[in-house]
Amino acid sequence: MLNPDSLFQIGNPIAFLGWLLLLVAPRWRGTRAMVLSGALPLLLAATYVILIGYQTFAHPAPGAGFGSLAQVAALFREPWALLAGWVHYLCFDLAVGAWEARDAHRRGMPHLVLIPCLVATFMLGPLGLLLYCGLRQRWQPAPAAAPLA
Repeated sequence: MLNPDSLFQIGNPIAFLGWLLLLVAPRWRGTRAMVLSGALPLLLAATYVILIGYQTFAHPAPGAGFGSLAQVAALFREPWALLAGWVHYLCFDLAVGAWEARDAHRRGMPHLVLIPCLVATFMLGPLGLLLYCGLRQRWQPAPAAAPLA
């Protein structure tokens, strides 16, 4: 039976696979097809839409909303909404990581320099984005770099 816990156990490895590919095989055809093309982040986005719709209509959280911190806390007491929120993070962080990888390649940034940014984006989202945006200022786009995706 599909419940928030079982779906959590499915979603995490899928996102982790995307991160693993970005870290260890950024130029592999499979990485380009699954992650850098946006396919895996879009799969997570579609999953989010389904989850948030299901939560909204089948499992509404009493007192939930976005107008106050208390309303957001009430929303995330509902397991389906919490799962949707988690998938939201998985989706956006992976999309940002894919952008970082594509942009770094276009700029000619060495992959070893990118790895700490990707790890930080995977673990702490905005911190990794800030780190990458700080580092990318040192590399101007390479004129003839072939795109990763």
